[in-house]
Amino acid sequence: MTAATVVRVKNPKRPKSKWTPGQIVLTSLGVLVSAAWMTPLLWALLTSLKSETEAVEVPTHWVPEEWTAQAWKALFESGNITNWFVNSLVVSVCVTFIVLIVSALAGYGFARTEFRGKNALLGLVMAGLMVSPAVLGVPLFSTVQSMGMVDTYWGMILPQCAPAAMVYILYKFFQSIPRELEEAAFIDGSGRWRVFFTIILPLSRPSLSAVGIFTFISSWNNFLWPYMVTNNPDLMTMPNGIATVMNSYGIQWAQLMAGGLMAGLPLVIVFVFFQRQIVSGVAHTGLAGQ
Repeated sequence: MTAATVVRVKNPKRPKSKWTPGQIVLTSLGVLVSAAWMTPLLWALLTSLKSETEAVEVPTHWVPEEWTAQAWKALFESGNITNWFVNSLVVSVCVTFIVLIVSALAGYGFARTEFRGKNALLGLVMAGLMVSPAVLGVPLFSTVQSMGMVDTYWGMILPQCAPAAMVYILYKFFQSIPRELEEAAFIDGSGRWRVFFTIILPLSRPSLSAVGIFTFISSWNNFLWPYMVTNNPDLMTMPNGIATVMNSYGIQWAQLMAGGLMAGLPLVIVFVFFQRQIVSGVAHTGLAGQ
């Protein structure tokens, strides 16, 4: 019996896919948007590596004539940037944690429970979307002052912990969860709280991640409220501390650019590492088509 002959058939070469006009247009737009987004960051970085004299020269130029880290050194020496960073981190993390709890409970209550005055209360919460936070500055400050929380962490944290937008995002998501899952759990003897913690919250991870990231970014960038509620230099957050980078001769532009990059670095890191959660969270809320 002769041995079987093995015939090796080479895979035919696949033709290289050609770019369609649509792909070319979208790629070009993406490159332009990326360039527009990166240009201010590049300008700030190059300006922070100039001397203060060169940073204010007219006409301005992009590349420093003399590269120096003087602005970064002065920022760490004259400004308490480490303390500012820690304050911003403490405030933003606490605000994010409380907002997640409050928004999840409120959104689930509106989406799944029935009580007298529900529609009126929901309308009141949604009305908060149309009110600018700046308008509420004076009454909020009066309330915080009467409670003795001026120049405290809690004075900066608590007024930021009830955003109507985050309640609405989770409310829309909870409405999209099939009620049959909860009804099956109720039949098995589970209570409302157990259903919320063991079924609803695990299914809500994409939306909770998006809400947490949006809240952290908003709290980190908040300048007005921490500026109003504290006069203590030791409690300044990054935006407030960077605003003090000036002396009797005016704004120190190189230091200001260095401080701005330092303040924006955590947000860039958050976006780079959690952009998938942001996109997934917005897609799962049902807001994309509205």
